[in-house]
Amino acid sequence: MAREPEATRTLKLSARLGKIKPSLTLAVTAKAAALVRAGVDVIGYGAGEPDFDTPSHIKEAAKRALDAGATKYTDVGGTPELRRAVAAWLNAAHGGLGLSEANILVSCGAKHSLYNLFQALLDEGDEVIIAAPYWVSYPEQVVMAGGTPVIVETRPEDGFLFSGAQLDAACTPRTRALVLVSPSNPTGAVASRRHLTEIAEVCVQRNLLCISDDIYRSLVYGGAEYAQIATLSPPMRERTLLIDGVSKTYAMTGWRIGFCAAPGELIRGMATMQGQSTSNPAAVSQAAALAALTGPQDCVESMRREFDRRRVVMVERLRAMPGVACVEPRGAFYAFPDLRRCLGRRPPGGGIVDDDLALAEYLLERARVAIVPGSGFGAPGFARLSYATSLEKIETGLARMHSALAELH
Repeated sequence: MAREPEATRTLKLSARLGKIKPSLTLAVTAKAAALVRAGVDVIGYGAGEPDFDTPSHIKEAAKRALDAGATKYTDVGGTPELRRAVAAWLNAAHGGLGLSEANILVSCGAKHSLYNLFQALLDEGDEVIIAAPYWVSYPEQVVMAGGTPVIVETRPEDGFLFSGAQLDAACTPRTRALVLVSPSNPTGAVASRRHLTEIAEVCVQRNLLCISDDIYRSLVYGGAEYAQIATLSPPMRERTLLIDGVSKTYAMTGWRIGFCAAPGELIRGMATMQGQSTSNPAAVSQAAALAALTGPQDCVESMRREFDRRRVVMVERLRAMPGVACVEPRGAFYAFPDLRRCLGRRPPGGGIVDDDLALAEYLLERARVAIVPGSGFGAPGFARLSYATSLEKIETGLARMHSALAELH
């Protein structure tokens, strides 16, 4: 039988891809970057990474590690030294959780940690409760693992926090876990100890696992205090699965090192998944992460103070814009303004800005400002703006945005 010519052969992709949405945050960042490469003066607020360089003592440790031979495979789940350091770091941060290296898996970023966790935890049809607005990858990763994301809506007037009653009402016999992220991407919401106590009561009563994404826990402001739900009671400690990493705290996004802390049985299952996909994270990145966790910590506070300074300016500028409301973010490095009153209006030259995607396109074209539409986070009519950029770019870009919104009628 003659072979089908290459030009006419059809490539069939898996049905699985049809269930997964591309990351809107990465798409916006890529589009803005393409314009910048073309010479267009675009100010982007889309990137979810610190604009600071990795602290010098961490980079120097990586250089020394390379010279010492950190160029080979390591244990699939990370070097013993790093796993012990992660356990000690988390125990110290949370008042002692009794973690050891057997409770730690090191992966290629916190996103990879979450992926491994869902893959090792979920069976077909298992439900995972996720609050909206949510980080774009939570529901997609649940779907990729065969699970069903159950979305609980939150409101700006409630500080983008869901109640225990909402959580309880969302539970069914198939509910397996809750994703809890504080501080929140995209809203900057920080859950108080009182709020977490309310959530913990439902988790215990309903026998839910709590997946606590703590990647922004070092970045809190304005008198807010980070609290870890696992510390509330022994039953919550047993059912809380911690996700953390070095990306946001130490400005190490490109090094790709994240952690999961969980019972040993689950960690071994996740290591099996990782062993058949990526194998170990890069050896040199692990050495850098070890230096980050065990070295000087003054860089963390220095970056936090600068983020706080930018946060105050961004919120002030957003609240001064026509048709814009903005809940004060208390953590992470994002503002999440409500732009719904800007929709349904007409820009100069005709047409209509009928949704947040169209508004983002208008601002990119008219003001050369890149924001991420709230639709990607399950919150149509809102937008995420990162203040992980210079104060000069915040002031210049938001002045442009103000002018462009004032032109809508």
